[in-house]
Amino acid sequence: MRLWKTILAAAALSLAAGTSVFAARTDLVIGIPLEPPHLDPTAGAAAAIDEVLYANVFEGLTRIGPNGEVLPDLAESWTISDDGKVYTFKLHTGVKFHDGTDFDASDVKFSLDRARADNSVNAQKGLFAAIDAVDVVDPATVKVTLKNPQGSFLYNMGWGDAVIVAPESAETNKEKPVGTGPFKFQSWAKGSSITLVKSDTYWGTPASLDKAEFRIVPDAAAYVPALLSG
Repeated sequence: MRLWKTILAAAALSLAAGTSVFAARTDLVIGIPLEPPHLDPTAGAAAAIDEVLYANVFEGLTRIGPNGEVLPDLAESWTISDDGKVYTFKLHTGVKFHDGTDFDASDVKFSLDRARADNSVNAQKGLFAAIDAVDVVDPATVKVTLKNPQGSFLYNMGWGDAVIVAPESAETNKEKPVGTGPFKFQSWAKGSSITLVKSDTYWGTPASLDKAEFRIVPDAAAYVPALLSG
């Protein structure tokens, strides 16, 4: 989930409690009922993975807006061929992964080829079934050719399972996720919490929070008190 949705929920709880503490805070505690099995959105079906990481740590070529519309994300723009089979994406430049690695078109090719490979463990492999080829045109341009026109392709690229990962960190993302988003992974106290901190190198609008802690609260009765206590 994007943290702004969680911020609204937390703000509502603070108002209900009659406190103005929330407005002065730069950190946030979010209660989640289920702990993710791991932290790689491209290698598991658990909704709890996306709840913590999607659009916070990891980003895709596109993202899905609040009304279901397709919006640019790592791709700043795109064109579609007349036959509807070739999508050419222009990528944002100056983007870095949280480990300092530069993001470019080769990362997009790696991510999409990895997701659609025969040995892929992506839980939504069908999202990539229409892809025939992914070609790097230049560092800021990638061309995706489909087997047949697919009206949902841009929407599919906004799923959490379609986020872009780097080859340098893909194999360790389950325990130490490295993305391009406004927050970067800090720690995972298994059975207790997952902590994200603001990325000072984020290419887009900086996060308004310095830190967000996703606290595992499996007991529904303790969920609201845990959020209110911070």
